Amino acid sequence: MEALNSLYLLLLFSPILVYHLLNFLIRPKPTKIQIKNKHVFITGGSSGIGLALAQQSASQGAKVSILARDPDKLEEAKNTIRLSTGIEVNTFSADVRDYDAVKNAVNQAGPIDVLICNQGVFIPGELREQDLETVGFMLDVNLMGCFHLIKAALPGMVKRKDRGPGAIALMSSQAGQVGIYGYTAYSASKFGLRGLGEALQQEVISEDIHVSLIFPPDTDTPGLVEENKKRPELTSIIAASSGAMTADAVAQKALNGIKSGTFIVPCNFEGLLLSIATAGLSPQRSSLMAFVEVLAAGVLRIAGLFFQWNWYGIIANWRAQNDGMFSGSRMKPFII
Repeated sequence: MEALNSLYLLLLFSPILVYHLLNFLIRPKPTKIQIKNKHVFITGGSSGIGLALAQQSASQGAKVSILARDPDKLEEAKNTIRLSTGIEVNTFSADVRDYDAVKNAVNQAGPIDVLICNQGVFIPGELREQDLETVGFMLDVNLMGCFHLIKAALPGMVKRKDRGPGAIALMSSQAGQVGIYGYTAYSASKFGLRGLGEALQQEVISEDIHVSLIFPPDTDTPGLVEENKKRPELTSIIAASSGAMTADAVAQKALNGIKSGTFIVPCNFEGLLLSIATAGLSPQRSSLMAFVEVLAAGVLRIAGLFFQWNWYGIIANWRAQNDGMFSGSRMKPFII
């Protein structure tokens, strides 16, 4: 009986002990980042998530600068923000692939407190069908563009220690957490942001600068409509169970994550599960989330293997049918 009581107490207190151990282990420690009266610099700010981020930042009292390639769209975005918030934002026209142009824009904008690298292009397609110019274009905008922005902004951000904690946010994608058929080049560019963010956080933590990776799902923008027209059929089938969010909803989740210094910022429940399943060696500021990650890791690995089983089954069936090796009516794929 005494042994049973000891076992019962061990089972009862083990989760508490694990939680306190995790609370001791987590680094960087929790922080709060203010954006009111701070300079928030947003790329891809003329439309979609970037425009929503600019509007919400301005409405919360931030000084906002937006950067994009098209001067006309920038002016339209500036007017939209003025009408919705009554606040003027600064606009800069530059291609993030051009480091000199980016550096010039950053220097004109002045010291940045919160840098949000939101620019991105997505051209779906099978790698064997895509030309290398298209692949290079996505890598240059989505990945190298972030290097250009951070390299240009970091010297000024390091000198702003008296202004409180700073932040660098990288707009990734759920396709930067799990590879999907037809997203080969895009996923490579977004997966690259994970490595950039993890290493960069170690480099800038002593400067009180905090890195966030944001992982939105498909977002309901004009760009998504065009992307869907170009997706391979298999991509559409596999991704059919993933719903789209509005740009405003993604922007709200992103800003909340940035202000709390969260490293991995999911935007919906599916994204939360993906974030837990792919936590790996990424930093975690929340003891509670660290505890959830530890408890859920095994279960979510099984769920992940089930998803992979389903996806590869879909691919095998589709290939068999479309290569003329499968007779009879087309099977409806099992999608969860």
